[in-house]
Amino acid sequence: MSERLIPLGEIVATHGIEGWLRVKPYNRRSTTLSSIATVFVDKDNVRSAYLLQTSKTHKGLFLIKLRGIDEIGAAKQCVGAILSVAEEALEPLGPGEYYYYQVLGLDAFDIEGRWIGRIAQIWSKEGGDLYVIRGSEKEYLIPVVKEIIEKIDLPAGRITINPPAGLLDL
Repeated sequence: MSERLIPLGEIVATHGIEGWLRVKPYNRRSTTLSSIATVFVDKDNVRSAYLLQTSKTHKGLFLIKLRGIDEIGAAKQCVGAILSVAEEALEPLGPGEYYYYQVLGLDAFDIEGRWIGRIAQIWSKEGGDLYVIRGSEKEYLIPVVKEIIEKIDLPAGRITINPPAGLLDL
């Protein structure tokens, strides 16, 4: 098994008394939890592996049931933990598709080749996703839309954006 774990979200609360957990996903559109068998729970520098029994969506969150967590007391111990999966457990992607974690750390350039900064974070908002790009002097919030994102080149470690007038001045 790969050493690289990909975080899917944070366990934010329990749900009911039978050990269900509420997970706030980093990507609300992800379907990963519907097909994964083993997940990892990281809390206070301790990692535990669990078999995912079942999961479902509920009010923008995932509800998950882990084997061996069958009552609220055990479930409370997981609140605040990060839920991850092994990288190879992720579903294969089609051409031109990528996982969010793959763009973190990419260098961002405008269409004229000027370096803007590095993607430090992705914010998933109701109106759409934003790349948080940290430059040498300031931070930029770039909407992740095809009108602005020209090219994502994962092997080269770069992204090219075509910002509308004034976006980089905000």
